[in-house]
Amino acid sequence: MPIIPSDFHAPFFLRNGHVQTILPVLLPRRLRTALVRERLELPDGDFLDLDWLRGNGHRLVILAHGLEGSSTQNYIRGMATELAKKGWDSLAYNFRGCSGEPNRLPRAYHSGETEDLRTIIARAARDYPTLALIGFSLGGNVVLKYLGEAPPHAGIRAGAAVCAPIDLAACARKLDENRSNRIYLRRFIVSLVEKIEAKATLFPDVVDATDARRLRTFQAFDDRYTGPMHGFRDATDYWTRSSARQFLPNIPVPTLLLQPRNDPFLAAEAYPWAEAEANPHFFLEAPESGGHVGFLDLRRGLQPWSERRVADFLSSHV
Repeated sequence: MPIIPSDFHAPFFLRNGHVQTILPVLLPRRLRTALVRERLELPDGDFLDLDWLRGNGHRLVILAHGLEGSSTQNYIRGMATELAKKGWDSLAYNFRGCSGEPNRLPRAYHSGETEDLRTIIARAARDYPTLALIGFSLGGNVVLKYLGEAPPHAGIRAGAAVCAPIDLAACARKLDENRSNRIYLRRFIVSLVEKIEAKATLFPDVVDATDARRLRTFQAFDDRYTGPMHGFRDATDYWTRSSARQFLPNIPVPTLLLQPRNDPFLAAEAYPWAEAEANPHFFLEAPESGGHVGFLDLRRGLQPWSERRVADFLSSHV
């Protein structure tokens, strides 16, 4: 039964989930990781920007960021730096429209988009025989869904997800309805609406941004935009079909899910105890604290414990 007791222990003054979530933003680390960009052209005429950290290794980790993030996030660059110490090269990919340049099509990205990840894996497999996947938040849902919805690429040997909203409906409701989460909700909605307004300027016959700034919840935004723009009927259809939890029983390679119990973004449905007990390849670790992609214990300054934990997990299983 791969439910792992966690050895993560935050100092008493860092045990609050909101503190763990916000402090890394207020006190960013100074990382000098130099990533090399490659533009990957996609079959539908769009593109993805890939950022590589190459050494002399023969194994590669593909990193997927969270909602409205990018490869520039400290949690991405910090993980790449830690993995390099273990002999892993890294490829951090930017979701469509997240690399600092608008993508070419009206559509963007979403929590269940695994076809782009498949294309990236095929590209990476040309250079590396051994691959692993790591996803953060929304990217964690994408990675877990990919690993379980169909047999993964033969080169994929392991995976990990950090703070993944694997039940999208339940997690969206928690962010929409919990007053203490309004600071996060507002930040996400503002960023998403700004991109919709930019899309409406580029594609006025396809995207209508009228009254978009009046949207206040993920339910409203995904009903109007995310769902219909990506082939779903509405928010409920999008959340149902894209949530990774239903695919966890089928994951065939060693995979770690780190889910702090005080993550303000995660609902109770995002802790898959039964799936971890039933699937010998799927490992769930749920420390009492950690916030959302926080995991600060100050043992190595501002480096999150999760970087060391995930790097050790991958190296021990590959």
